[in-house]
Amino acid sequence: MQAKDVLVDAYSRIQEEVHAVVDGLSADELNARIDDEANSITWLVWHLTRVQDDHVADASGLKQVWLAQDWADRFGLGLPRRDTGYGHTSSKVAKVRVDSGDLLLGYHDAVHEQTLTFLRDLDDDELDRVVDENWSPPVTLGVRLVSVLSDDLQHVGQAAFVRGVLQAR
Repeated sequence: MQAKDVLVDAYSRIQEEVHAVVDGLSADELNARIDDEANSITWLVWHLTRVQDDHVADASGLKQVWLAQDWADRFGLGLPRRDTGYGHTSSKVAKVRVDSGDLLLGYHDAVHEQTLTFLRDLDDDELDRVVDENWSPPVTLGVRLVSVLSDDLQHVGQAAFVRGVLQAR
């Protein structure tokens, strides 16, 4: 098995978990916050997808799906077009709302497909390529891809927790 095969499997697991969290929920449930400072399922899934889209597009030289496929307009969040949710205040979290899970899943699936297309063509040697010199040591493609995986899995786990709390109420 090559590294790209492991990465394809790992990113596919994120997609499976995103669908498991979102499927079957109403807009009210997706947008609910278990307290005034908590993140909603919508925000968590949107954010993890935005981060994956932003970071993989940057590392691969591709355009962000969010911008290239008009997802920013479809969501109509009233946030800067390149916003990924990093550092959002409670009031900004509240702006990230959807009318249905289809919008969230459509965007996530489009990002997932672009990510897989990039990963399937990846050579193991490329994982050592430096993609971000703003850190010490500089960040390689392999480290960036694992970092995105880690972040995405944490956020989808948080979304699953929120779903469980909402369903227990």
